[in-house]
Amino acid sequence: MKTNLPGLTARIMMLSALVIGVLAAAGCVYQLGSSLPPNLQTIYLPMFVNKCGEPQVENDTTRAAIQEFQKDGTLRVVPSAAEADLVLEVTLNRYKLTPLRYERDQSRTTREYRLRIGADVVVRKTKPAGILTRASVEGETTFLVAGDLTNSKRTALPAAALDLAHRIVETVTEAW
Repeated sequence: MKTNLPGLTARIMMLSALVIGVLAAAGCVYQLGSSLPPNLQTIYLPMFVNKCGEPQVENDTTRAAIQEFQKDGTLRVVPSAAEADLVLEVTLNRYKLTPLRYERDQSRTTREYRLRIGADVVVRKTKPAGILTRASVEGETTFLVAGDLTNSKRTALPAAALDLAHRIVETVTEAW
């Protein structure tokens, strides 16, 4: 059995072009790169405010957010608000441990937890001054208890902070 590959390839290409044309006409256009206005290129991240009751959470979450913005590359992180087009204000207000799995022989001993960190995010424009967006964001991770719970939480915190940071960056860069 012989197939007509050049004819089949041409039909597939024509069908693809037709689908793309229909989607573009319907307003379903996918954009590569940043959708931020061109006058917004820099962001300042002051230390996050910790109102969740868990000590030192603001250090890991602020550091993770700075690293995530640097990795994303849409906005350049600057050292002061005076140099920034945007200022990110984050208030950490939820820190919750939820038991997920218990020891088989000891139903009161938790073996695995989910750690959730919640935050309220405000993005301010510096020139002219004004609030651009507000959002509530949550980052999470799961972890097994190894040894005592305090050390296990401390070990799990960077993963939850990274997830929170990723969601903050998405909120800021995709709000447009």
